[in-house]
Amino acid sequence: MQFDISPKRRHEMFHAMRVSGLLLLGFIIVTEQVLTRGYIYRIDHNIEDLKHHTFRGTSSHILLAIDDLGLRWFTATVLLVSAAIIGWRFKSFRPFNLSVLALLALNGVVGVCKLVIGRTKPRLYVDALHANGMSYPSGHASNALISWGLLAYLIYRYTNRAPFQGLRLYPLVGIITGSVFIVSLIRKTHWFSDLLGGVFIGGALLVAIIALDRFIPSEKQPS
Repeated sequence: MQFDISPKRRHEMFHAMRVSGLLLLGFIIVTEQVLTRGYIYRIDHNIEDLKHHTFRGTSSHILLAIDDLGLRWFTATVLLVSAAIIGWRFKSFRPFNLSVLALLALNGVVGVCKLVIGRTKPRLYVDALHANGMSYPSGHASNALISWGLLAYLIYRYTNRAPFQGLRLYPLVGIITGSVFIVSLIRKTHWFSDLLGGVFIGGALLVAIIALDRFIPSEKQPS
């Protein structure tokens, strides 16, 4: 099957593919460091050895709420409902289909990596691999980036006409993902490398989905 791709879409597709490849390379490097206990592994334990403040009461609830911005069921629900609304507005299944594909790809790749690597969480005060742990890569970090990132991308693409002219929410995605990253370190739910690996693989899959969207043209998509 051949698609009539405009030069603009072709350029965006190849750019997205290059970025996705670089992010995947970053994930492979972090994974290698975890498996060989390299310098990133040492960063994990340097951070863990720092004195951590104990949060209680309201501050604890605030941190938990921020951490939940990367919670699988929450991010998936927001993404799918929003994609369905956008699709209904523009009479297109594409936003919903892209969202389902992104979530299936993310949970499949991250789930397999978690099972194969089996890393324990820092709260157990032991860092062991192949120990039936589910720490690496971080699902919270990857969920936050791909879910909020794809939602921002869909909003940008489907508001690319007056008066919005493409509503860019990418800085907000960065703030959300960074907040989940930091809070997960504070709450000791993940090692630093877990979160870094989660950001890399979440970003790689997100940009790969964007490349696919650019590859297959749609008359119902404004741009």
